[in-house]
Amino acid sequence: MWSARQYRSGDCCWIVFPFFVLLFRANQTLAELRYSIPEEMQEGTVVGSVAKDLGLDKTSLIDRRFRVVSGSKDAFFEVNPDSGALLVRKKIDREELCRVPNAPRRIDSHDRNIHLGEHDLYYTRHVIRMRENTQSVEDDDKIPFLVMKNALDREQKTNHSLFLTAVDGGKPQRSGSLNISINVVDINDNPPIFSQDTYQIEIYENLPVGTTVAKVNALDADEGTNGEVEYSLSRTLAREVYDIFELDHLTGEVKLKGVVDFEELEIFKLDIQASDKGTPPLTSRCKVIVKIKDVNDNPPEIEVTSLSNTISEDSKRGTVISLISVTDKDYSVNGKILLRITEGVPFELKPSYKENIYSVVTKRILDREEVSNYEIIITATDCGEPPLSTLKTLSVQISDVNDNRPHFSQNPLEFYLRENNVAGASILSLSASDNDVNDNAVIGYQIAREKDVTSFLNINSENGDILALKSFDFETLKTFQFQFQVVATDSGSPSLSSNVTVHVFILDQNDNAPIILYPLSSNGSAEGVEEIPRNVNAGHLVTKVRAYDADIGYNGWLLFSLQEVTDHSLFGLDRYTGQIRTLRSFTETDEAEHKLVILVKDNGNVSLSATATVIVKVVEPKEAFAASDVKSATNDEEENNVTFYLMITLGSVSTLFLISIIVLIAMQCSKSTEYTSKYLQETNYDGTLCHSIQYRSGEKRYMLVGPRMSIGSTIVPGSHANTLMLPDRRTHGEVRHLFKHFEVA
Repeated sequence: MWSARQYRSGDCCWIVFPFFVLLFRANQTLAELRYSIPEEMQEGTVVGSVAKDLGLDKTSLIDRRFRVVSGSKDAFFEVNPDSGALLVRKKIDREELCRVPNAPRRIDSHDRNIHLGEHDLYYTRHVIRMRENTQSVEDDDKIPFLVMKNALDREQKTNHSLFLTAVDGGKPQRSGSLNISINVVDINDNPPIFSQDTYQIEIYENLPVGTTVAKVNALDADEGTNGEVEYSLSRTLAREVYDIFELDHLTGEVKLKGVVDFEELEIFKLDIQASDKGTPPLTSRCKVIVKIKDVNDNPPEIEVTSLSNTISEDSKRGTVISLISVTDKDYSVNGKILLRITEGVPFELKPSYKENIYSVVTKRILDREEVSNYEIIITATDCGEPPLSTLKTLSVQISDVNDNRPHFSQNPLEFYLRENNVAGASILSLSASDNDVNDNAVIGYQIAREKDVTSFLNINSENGDILALKSFDFETLKTFQFQFQVVATDSGSPSLSSNVTVHVFILDQNDNAPIILYPLSSNGSAEGVEEIPRNVNAGHLVTKVRAYDADIGYNGWLLFSLQEVTDHSLFGLDRYTGQIRTLRSFTETDEAEHKLVILVKDNGNVSLSATATVIVKVVEPKEAFAASDVKSATNDEEENNVTFYLMITLGSVSTLFLISIIVLIAMQCSKSTEYTSKYLQETNYDGTLCHSIQYRSGEKRYMLVGPRMSIGSTIVPGSHANTLMLPDRRTHGEVRHLFKHFEVA
């Protein structure tokens, strides 16, 4: 059995149906299940599987007399004894089951459509029905009326839209709204109107029966049947008109019912009436005048007896692609035919040994890449007065032969790759085009057999993607650029190929921190001790911190700064050279030992740094002189070591830069001869490893810089990464060009 339980929460009402299922076998068994469903479900909708939820075998349900027992004949649910599924027996209205007394009145939520006629009188009232939640309201004083203030004209406006809002008197107030659409109902107050009062038509004689010679058109501003127009011929016309012409009563088309002959009758006059389907119908009339023109009745006929729709582009001159025959049913001059072919096509007409038989042949070599198909128009014209012509179009496709090599849009190609690339990833993609089609244009790619390149590069033969098999390290490479050739080969027979030279330039990244060359203690740490006399003056050179960065450009441009110093008034540090000098003379109250911590960092986007510590000991002049003699031997050995490393480093850098200069000169020379290059060596050197190369090409000026620019070098604001912008002195500082430089340290 089932029952409905009602729960309220705020303005919401929930209905819960507990179900009691009665089962029979030897004894009756009761079970209780609970399901929740939305209202308004369709009859027959499955609520749940009762048999499955009770763990019953479906095959035993009929024997058990499985059913829902209801205390009411008007049950909402029933059970399927075959499947054990609980089904909706009738629709459930939540509002009807959840009746709430004193519910606020509201406007029906559905939009309203009101139909008003053009003939309705002024101030006609139309009721807009209101209703409560569960019942309609019959109080006339609370029913709104829609009142017409002016007469309606459907031909001016067919629809009016209103928005009605109702507000109750409660606190807080509640409101409802309603869209009202007013459709204006038409009356038959407009007759059909023809587009012309008189239609004048000229036709040639002997037109085929059924040909449409004219079409009249009348429009009715009304709608529905009031605006539906039918056409008819006047019943007062001559009998010949009815024998030769017929009128489509729906479309207004005038068609030939018989053959017209100029020699029998030159002109026909037709009176046509248009009527609508209103009650009563309204009508209008027009006149159609048909003039018959005498003509050369039969045009020439062209018949294609054979045609080769496809012809190879390497066909020889004079190859026959089609045979045609021409005829004309007329006699004498009217039957004489002149034949011509479209101008500008590589085809021509050749007469055959038989009369009125012609062949279409090639008159020059074809090129599919220039034109892949031709529409050849053959025109046959008789010599009648006026002459009649017939056109025939021959469509000819030009088939491809493999006569075009793959083409690269640019050769050579230059590509820039940053070091530390991901091994196995694509670094660039090449693409060639082939003007041929199909297999002749299918291109495969391969790297020319170069052992050095194929060991670390691979290419996808189908799409031209080039993969780097290893990660490049700018600082360990022997050269900052390499080149290789890619061969693109089509799939034609025989195949054609072309090469492209690819120049790959490796770009430096800031992946090396500065290295302190001096001071350098015996245990390898960047720490040193300097002794100076107490009687030195301001500006005395205490020592110089030397550093090196394996990167180049701004990545290797080093700046020095004091991170820690015991007395800021005593010592100063040159941020570019690393020189430590005294700022004033020492006094008796100054400490005898000072610690300076120097930070050296590069100018990369994410700068890297190193620190050096210098301990400065202030001694009396005599002690300093004696100590200098004692330390001379040790300092000489240390200086020799430092000098040795500096010589090796400078020698390596100079050698690599010399190679870079040679490569750049070769690249510039390979370009247009109108550009000349002049290299200028930047020789300023302040102790920290640095180098720069300048050169000019035509109107452009470039600079390559090493780990750090010298103090005397000019850097234009806006320079960044591995790019320097240099002012051209000949153009008053105007920046003429940007050059991305490359170098291997």
